[in-house]
Amino acid sequence: MYLEHIGSPADVRALPAEAVPRLCAEIREAIVSSCAARGGHVASNLAVVELTVALHRVFETPRDKVVFDVSHQTYAHKMLTGRAAAFTDPARLGEVSGFSCPGESKHDLFATGHTSTSVSLACGLAHARDLAGETYDVVAVIGDGALSGGLAFEGLDNAAELGSGLIVVVNDNEWSIAPNHGGIYRDLAELRATRGASEHNVFRALGLDYRYVENGHDEAALEAALAELRGCDHPVVLHVHTEKGHGYAPAAADPERWHHAAPFDPASGAVEAPARPAGAPADPAATEETYASVTGALLMDWMRTDPRVVAVSAATPYIMGFTPELRARAGAHFVDVGIAEEHAVSYVTGLARAGARPVLGIYATFLQRAYDQLWHDLCLNGAAATILVFGASALGNTDATHLGFFDVPMLGALPGLTYLAPTCIEEYLDMVSWSIALEGGPVAIRVPVAGGVVSRPGFERPEDGYERGWEVARDGEGVAVLALGDAFPLGERVADELGRRLNVRATLVNPRRATSVDEGPLMDLAERHRLVVTIEDGVLEGGFGERVARVLARRGDVRVLAHGLPRAFVDRYDPAELLAGCGLTVDGIVTDVAAALRA
Repeated sequence: MYLEHIGSPADVRALPAEAVPRLCAEIREAIVSSCAARGGHVASNLAVVELTVALHRVFETPRDKVVFDVSHQTYAHKMLTGRAAAFTDPARLGEVSGFSCPGESKHDLFATGHTSTSVSLACGLAHARDLAGETYDVVAVIGDGALSGGLAFEGLDNAAELGSGLIVVVNDNEWSIAPNHGGIYRDLAELRATRGASEHNVFRALGLDYRYVENGHDEAALEAALAELRGCDHPVVLHVHTEKGHGYAPAAADPERWHHAAPFDPASGAVEAPARPAGAPADPAATEETYASVTGALLMDWMRTDPRVVAVSAATPYIMGFTPELRARAGAHFVDVGIAEEHAVSYVTGLARAGARPVLGIYATFLQRAYDQLWHDLCLNGAAATILVFGASALGNTDATHLGFFDVPMLGALPGLTYLAPTCIEEYLDMVSWSIALEGGPVAIRVPVAGGVVSRPGFERPEDGYERGWEVARDGEGVAVLALGDAFPLGERVADELGRRLNVRATLVNPRRATSVDEGPLMDLAERHRLVVTIEDGVLEGGFGERVARVLARRGDVRVLAHGLPRAFVDRYDPAELLAGCGLTVDGIVTDVAAALRA
C-alpha cells in the first residue's frame, strides 16, 4: 500500500516511477469505495487520477499554485495532500469537503464549486506573482464541461492578453454533467481526432500556445508533458484526453448517471434507494413520484399540445426529469445549453420575445450566476418565461459552495418577477401550467424539496390565478401561521400542536408567493390576530417573513415572529441540527409562540 504513506506531495514526488501505477489504482479504489459508502462525484474524479498524480510529481504545491475548476474533481488531490484517511478510513469518511477548501489545506487555494472560474483565478495569481517578482508556476485545471461557461472564455482571452507564464490544463473527458453542448466541443472533438493537429484550434485562435496528450491515463506521458511546460514564460494550454469514469465499468458506461451518485454497491453498481433528507419528517401524503419525473411528464404533455413550449436546461436535464430517452422524444423542444447559466436566461428571454413558451429548470445555487441576465434581460423586458428553481432548501446540498436557500432575497429584488412557492404536487403542476399559459411577465417557481412529493387531493386552483391572493387552509383566531411552500407541512404540525399545548385554534395560511405580500388579506388577518408567525425554508434576512413584518409594522398592534435560516456560509451541516438551531421545529416554534403570548 502506497496511499496510506502519502502525507504530502513530497511523498508523491519521492516515489519511484514503477510505484506510480499502483498508487493510481489505490486512489481509484478509494474513490469508488468512499463514494459507495456516502455518495459523491464518481465519474469526474475517476477521470483525473493520473493527471492529478502527474501534477503533484511535477509541481511543488503550495509554492506552485494549482487551481481546480469546479473542484468536484479534487478527490485525488486531497488524498495526495494529507487527507487520504478521509477516503480510506470508514470512521473518517466525510471528514473533508467534496470541493476544494482552504480551511482544510494550504494546498487548496480557493473554495470553489461552480464552474468556469479557474482560468480567471489563475490569471490573478499569475499577475500578482509577476508584480512581486516571483517565479512559481500557476496551473489552472479546467474541464468536465466548464469550457462552455462564459467566464472560461473571458479568462482564456485575458490570459492571452497578459502574456504571462500560465499553464491551462484542459481535462477533456468528452462530457459535462450530461453530454457536452456548444461549438467549442466540436472543435475539441476535431482536435482529439487529429491528435491536436487540426487547424481549427480555438486556443491558438485566442493567441495561446498549445500542446496535446492523447492518453490522459498514461501518467508517465502526462508527467513528461507537464515537466516540459514547467517554468514557461507565456500562457499555454495542455489539452488532455481522458475518459469520464475511467477504471470503474459502471461509471465509464454511463457517465451522466455516475457524475454524482448516491450510495451504491461497488461490486454491482446498484444504487441504494435515496434516503429522506436529514431533518425532513415522513409525510403520510408523500408519493413515490419525484418532482423531476412529474415535471418531465407535464412538459412533454404541453409539447404535444402546444408546439411553442420549449424546455431548457443548463447542463442538468435530470432535475427536470429529462432522461436521455425523454430528450430524444422532445427533439427540438428540449435544449441543453451546457454549463452556461447566463446564456440560458438570456436565451429563454429571446425565445419568449419571439412567441415561444420557454421553461428553464435550474438549481437555485446556479441561478445566482445569471443575476444580471435575470435583471437586465428577463425582468426589464417582461419576458413571459417560466423558471423552475430546484434545490432551494436547507434540505438540499449542504456544501457551502452549493447552498440554495438564498433565493428569496435574491429574486425578491427583481421588479416584475412573480415567485411562487407551491406546497404540494397538485399546486406545483397547476402553477407550472398557469405560468406557461400566462401572457404576462416572468414567473419563477420554487420547486419543493422536503419530504418527497406531497399530495393534497382537495386542491383547487384559485379563481384569480396566482398573481394575487393566498389560501387560508384553516380559519382560526389569535395566532396566524403563514407557512411558505416547503414549510407548509411544518406549519400544519405547528398549528396542531398549538391546539394541543396552548389551546389555540390557529389560522393556517399558504401564502403561495414568496417575494410579495398581498397586503389586503394580510391586513384583514391582522384584524383578528395579535400574533403572526411566518415559517420559511430560506434565509430570514430579506426573506418572506421580513416582508410580512414590514407591512404589519404600519399597524403597530400585531407582533410578528419570523422563522428562517441564517445569512451565513454554513458548510457540510446536519440539516436537522441547522433547523433546530434556527428554531425551525414544531417545539421551537410553539415555544416561541407561548413566550410571545405571555409577554
